[in-house]
Amino acid sequence: MEVTKIEEIGEGRRVCLDFIDILYSSDGLYIGNTGHGYLKVLAENRESKDYPARPFRINCGSFHQYLYQSGKTYYLHELTPGEKLILSGEEEREVAIGRVKIEKRPFVRVECKSSDGTISATLQNSSSVYLQEESEGEISILDVKEGQKVMGLRDEPGRHLGQRIDEEIVEK
Repeated sequence: MEVTKIEEIGEGRRVCLDFIDILYSSDGLYIGNTGHGYLKVLAENRESKDYPARPFRINCGSFHQYLYQSGKTYYLHELTPGEKLILSGEEEREVAIGRVKIEKRPFVRVECKSSDGTISATLQNSSSVYLQEESEGEISILDVKEGQKVMGLRDEPGRHLGQRIDEEIVEK
């Protein structure tokens, strides 16, 4: 997915998922604003200029977003400790959530395009938030520029309680 727009959009509630095991640098979750698709947000297990490594955490961004898991979506704000999620990394693995942490933080909206359309995610504007990038492997959201390619996953919109349904839907 090619990054086409990055804009600061103000403060809101963000969700950090703290897992009960160590996460690898390639571990991440697919997060997005709509059912059109999701961006791969990586674990915070690397030290950034402002934060120490948190090898158990993924900062997933705004609490209204979808989390994609094996054909089903979940709203971030609905996740609870004890739920098991599939992490996408060098190999997929299932790890339980130990804590869901929601706090008010500043956000950026990242829009990306592919030949199939546009997807977006609303992420915390922080040096500890990383995306999987095509040439660099990983990149802090603070360093993402238009024209870069990041890992995304396309999907078809139309969900009811996380399950795919066949209906006409418009999401922006």
